[in-house]
Amino acid sequence: MGSALRIGELAALTSATPRMLRHYENEGLIAAERSSTGQRLFDPSVVEQVRSIRRLLAAGLPVVAVRELLDCIHETDRLEPCAVPMLVEHLQVYDRRIAELTTTRDALQGLIDASSIWVTNGASVTGDTMSLRVSAYELPPILSP
Repeated sequence: MGSALRIGELAALTSATPRMLRHYENEGLIAAERSSTGQRLFDPSVVEQVRSIRRLLAAGLPVVAVRELLDCIHETDRLEPCAVPMLVEHLQVYDRRIAELTTTRDALQGLIDASSIWVTNGASVTGDTMSLRVSAYELPPILSP
C-alpha cells in the first residue's frame, strides 16, 4: 500500500470526520491496515467507498443495510440491480412511517381546531398550521388551581 492515506487525508477527501471513518471501520464498512506506529492506513480506493457509504446513510439506510449494499456498488454514483429489493423495502417502511406521522399530525390538528383555548387566549396559528406559536397561554377557569 505505497500510496496509502492516513485518516486525516481520507477525511479531507471525503468530507467525513475521522470519528466517522473510525465508526465505519468498526462497523466493517471500510478496512484499514496499520502502520508500524499503529496509524490507520487506507487504500485510495476507499475514497469512493466512503462517498458511497455517506450517500446511502444520508438516504436514511441503517448501517446493516449499507453493509449489505456495498456489494452492489461497482461504479461511482450507481447501484447495481441487486440493490433494488432492499431499497424498495426501506422505501415502503418510510412510506408507512410517513402515513403514521400524518395520521398523528391530523389528530393533533383536530385537537387544536376543536379547542377554544387557542382562540380565546391569543394564540396564533400561521399558514397551514405547520408552525404553531402560542403568544399567551392560560388554563381555562375549570382547570385553574
